[in-house]
Amino acid sequence: MNIETIRKKLLQGEWEEAKTHINLIKESQNDEDIFTLAEELASLGFMEEAKELFEELEKRYPEEGEVLFSLAEVSAELGNEEEALLYLEKIENDDPMYPGALLLLGDLYQAMGMEEVSVRKLLEANVILPDEPIVKFALAELYYQQGNFREAVELYTYISQNDSSINGISINKRLALSLVSLGEFEESLPYFNKAEREDNDNDVNLLFEYGFAAFHAGEYVTAIAKFSDLKEMDPAYHSLYMYLAMAYEENKDLQMAIEVAEEGMKEDPFNKEIFLYGAELASKKGDSPKAIKWLSEAIAIDPGYLEAILTLGKLYLHEEQYSEVIDLVSSVREMGEEDPQFDWLMATAYSELEEYEQALSSYREAYQHFMENKEFLHEYGYFLLEDSKFEEARSIFEKLLKDDPSNDEYLDILERI
Repeated sequence: MNIETIRKKLLQGEWEEAKTHINLIKESQNDEDIFTLAEELASLGFMEEAKELFEELEKRYPEEGEVLFSLAEVSAELGNEEEALLYLEKIENDDPMYPGALLLLGDLYQAMGMEEVSVRKLLEANVILPDEPIVKFALAELYYQQGNFREAVELYTYISQNDSSINGISINKRLALSLVSLGEFEESLPYFNKAEREDNDNDVNLLFEYGFAAFHAGEYVTAIAKFSDLKEMDPAYHSLYMYLAMAYEENKDLQMAIEVAEEGMKEDPFNKEIFLYGAELASKKGDSPKAIKWLSEAIAIDPGYLEAILTLGKLYLHEEQYSEVIDLVSSVREMGEEDPQFDWLMATAYSELEEYEQALSSYREAYQHFMENKEFLHEYGYFLLEDSKFEEARSIFEKLLKDDPSNDEYLDILERI
C-alpha cells in the first residue's frame, strides 16, 4: 500500500487498516518513504504517529538536521517545548537546517517568555541569511510584540520593499501601527492608506486605527471619512463615536459633533464619557438644558463621576440655578463622595441665595484647599466685604496684593478697610 492510499484510509477513518500499513513502512528500510509518510501524518494532525516515524529515522541518522528539525516541530505541536529545544540544539551550525532551527528556537523561546534568548537566535539567523525576508519578519514580529517599535519599523520597512504581506500579515499595517505607537501619526498615514487598499476583509480595527492616527495628525477630514466608513460598516463599534465627534468639533462643525455624540449615547448607553463630552458640546452650542440632561445621565451611570458632577455644578451656577447646586452636592455627599471643590460650589450658591452663614462656613472650608487660588481668593474676599468680615477680608486682599502688587483695585479696597 502506497502513502497516498494510507492517506485516503486515514481521511476515511479506517485507522486500523491504515495503522497496519504504517507499521510496515516503519519497519522497512526505505528511509525516504518513512520520512514522506511522517510528514504526511504530521500534516494530517497525527502527531504522535509522525513522531514515532521520525524517531525511527533518528536512530538511523542521529545527526541528520532535517530529521531533528522535524522532530522538534512535532514535539512543539504536542506541547513538549523543552524536548523540541533539545532536538534543535543538536543541529550543527554548518547544517543546511541550522537557520531554520534558529527561527524555530526563536519562536519557542518567545513562547516560553525568554525573549532575550529569542532575539539572540533570530539575530544570529539574520546574520547567516541577511537577505531572507522571513528571518527579518520573525525578528520584526518579536520586536513588535515586545514594544520595540523603532527596531520593528526598520525591519518592516526593509521587508516592504519586496513583500506586502508575510504569513497573511500586512507589512503596511504593521508599519502603520508601529509608527502610531511611536507617536509618529503623520508618518503612519501613507502606510494606513496602502494597508486599507490591500484589505479585502473589511478590517474594522484597521479603519479605527487609521481614523485615530489621522485625528492625532490633525487630518480631521480624513479622520471623519474613516470613522464615518467604520460607523456605516459596524455601528456597534462604540469607540468610534467619541473620536468622530471630536474630529467634527476640530473641523468647526459643532452641530455634527453633537449629533454624533448623541448617536454614541444611543449605541453605548452606559458610556459616561460620551454623555459628558456631549454635554460639553451642547454647552458650547448654548444648549444648556441638553447639557444639563446629559450631565445628569452621566452621573446616573456613575454617581461618583467627579468630572461630570463638577461640570454640572458649574453649569448650574452659570444658569443661576443655585438651589440645584446645593441639591446636587448634597445628594452626592450622601452617597459618600467628597471633593474640596464641593465646598466652593456650595459657598457660591449659598452666597447667591443670600444664605450668608452657610456660605461663610463653606468658604472657610474651601479656603483650606484653595488658599493659593487667585480666582477663589478674589471671590472669597468680596464675599467677606459684603458680610462685613473686614479683618478676614483684609488678610485675603493682602494675600492677593502680594501676588499682584500693582493692582489698583486691591489697593483701593485695603485703603478703605
